[in-house]
Amino acid sequence: MKRVCEVKPAGEWNEASAIDRIALDAHDRHRRRIMLTGERGTRFLLDLRQAATLRDGDGLLLDDGSIVRVNGRAELLVEVAAANARELARLAWHLGNRHVDVQLAGERLRIRRDHVIEDMLRGLGARLHAIEAPFEPEAGAYAHHHDDHRGDGHAHD
Repeated sequence: MKRVCEVKPAGEWNEASAIDRIALDAHDRHRRRIMLTGERGTRFLLDLRQAATLRDGDGLLLDDGSIVRVNGRAELLVEVAAANARELARLAWHLGNRHVDVQLAGERLRIRRDHVIEDMLRGLGARLHAIEAPFEPEAGAYAHHHDDHRGDGHAHD
């Protein structure tokens, strides 16, 4: 069984060298250990020392030297816009106060579809637009940095 020995961050490896790819939603990209099968049939074990968030474009370096590309699977999301930066910050505060996963997308926020949260945001003056896209939520203040899973077992701040 092939095993992942290192995660290569997006932009730090040659994507043309990928032998396969694996599409995962945001929830499934936060992992420590899982058996995976790529779109072309490559079976391998992701077995990291600690849970890490895989990002769209990351490369999973296998113990035989081959690489599998991580693709963010499209999810049902809503983009949240506001009249100005102050109002967007206020909306972000309300989302954080409810522990909602949020992605920063330029001058907009992205969240997973949730009619209760969407109704709250509309009531606060937000403009909402439903989309389907890969979701890359912020990791949070207490989450491990992306570099924590580079293979040497040490955090790289």
